[in-house]
Amino acid sequence: MLEVYNELITKIESKRVLLNEPMSKHTTFKIGGPADIFVKVNSEEELKFILEHAKKNSIPVTVIGNGSNLLVKDKGIRGIVIKLDLKEITIEGKSIYVETGVLLTKLARVACDNSLTGIEFLMGIPGTFGGAIFMNAGAYGGQISDKLVEITYINENLEIETIKKADAKFNYRCSIFQEKKWIILNGKLQLEKGNKEKIIREMQNFLDKRLQNHPLQFPNAGSIFKRGENFITAKLIDGCGLKGYTIGGAEVSTKHAGFIVNKGNATAENVLGLIEYIKQRVKEKYNVDLQTEVEIVGEN
Repeated sequence: MLEVYNELITKIESKRVLLNEPMSKHTTFKIGGPADIFVKVNSEEELKFILEHAKKNSIPVTVIGNGSNLLVKDKGIRGIVIKLDLKEITIEGKSIYVETGVLLTKLARVACDNSLTGIEFLMGIPGTFGGAIFMNAGAYGGQISDKLVEITYINENLEIETIKKADAKFNYRCSIFQEKKWIILNGKLQLEKGNKEKIIREMQNFLDKRLQNHPLQFPNAGSIFKRGENFITAKLIDGCGLKGYTIGGAEVSTKHAGFIVNKGNATAENVLGLIEYIKQRVKEKYNVDLQTEVEIVGEN
């Protein structure tokens, strides 16, 4: 991959192009083997340059945001990993134009600063705006698609296109971006004017709930499994007596059974083993097939 590296640093500063970069540095799980090449991308031009080079040379590309809903396997990721660091926010009246790399907590705060309401539930979610669109992230009854108007992306032919929310196939924790090889660049939110003090209280309320209920003292990737239509996943796992159950350094959180935490030296193999064990126990006791929410990438 040295030849690819040398090509990339002709257009991108070398300090943002890293060889054999441990993905444990770029996921909230603090787990993951090396990426052959890891690039922090600061512009659409840089992104297009990398994608064109990768396409011409048949190099696989993986795009990540903040790595907050991601489990990278222990042998890492082949090809090029792109971290999108596009972080502009523009406000026009009640509309907010947001680039893909903006952190959700920052977005919630900017909306609050401008007395715009509707996305208070994003406060404390550790992901990026693009990642949130990709998986239609949400919490406490809200989801990002509720306030989205349109999304701009690069398609598989490296053309920039924009689609309306209605065409993005949003559903619980899913979107069209999970089935297409499209890379999200930015999106437009439509919010409402609100009372700033009330917005601040709401945001603090959501943050307090997270601090109280989630095991934030340990590295994790958020909820490991999707909720069901007629069951709360964490209750089923808890009902199997699995809180505190460990494989290697991976543990079913004693605080919230829907989380797997890294107690310090967990491998992806530990986490994957624990996921399978949880699925098996829940299936045996409740005849329910749990579906993972966390994105799993890389080689075993």
